[in-house]
Amino acid sequence: MSVLNGLQLSLQFAAFDGVAEHRAALPRHKVQRWIRHALDTDAEITVRIVGAEEGQALNRDYRQRDYATNVLTFDYTQEPVVTADLVLCAPVVAQEARENGKTLQAHYAHLLVHGTLHAQGWDHETGEEDAEAMEAREAEILERLGFQNPYR
Repeated sequence: MSVLNGLQLSLQFAAFDGVAEHRAALPRHKVQRWIRHALDTDAEITVRIVGAEEGQALNRDYRQRDYATNVLTFDYTQEPVVTADLVLCAPVVAQEARENGKTLQAHYAHLLVHGTLHAQGWDHETGEEDAEAMEAREAEILERLGFQNPYR
């Protein structure tokens, strides 16, 4: 196994209904572990867990899509250190986990790996080949972390 890269992590929770369940699913040491496994270099990453209203406002203001989405990645630099904010919308994550028969923690792990890859330049919206490569990388990382392939 390769050496894991350094990570400076800020983990934040907004005030929203049901926040305790999401805090319980996201112990800091696990969030660090999941993100570090997806990193190819050192990083400074803020993870913010938000409610539906904040998630929708951010998606609308920054992506011109007027709905709450599961994860938004705001990537600022990729070299020499990755700096990014990952914003996860708790109600959307919980709903998707239920719909896909996953635990909340497993879905958060997947989305944090997904967002961390975006922060390093991976993109699944630039074509089918890129999407397949990103999905394969996510599945590989999640398998190393003990999670099932999220795309099966």
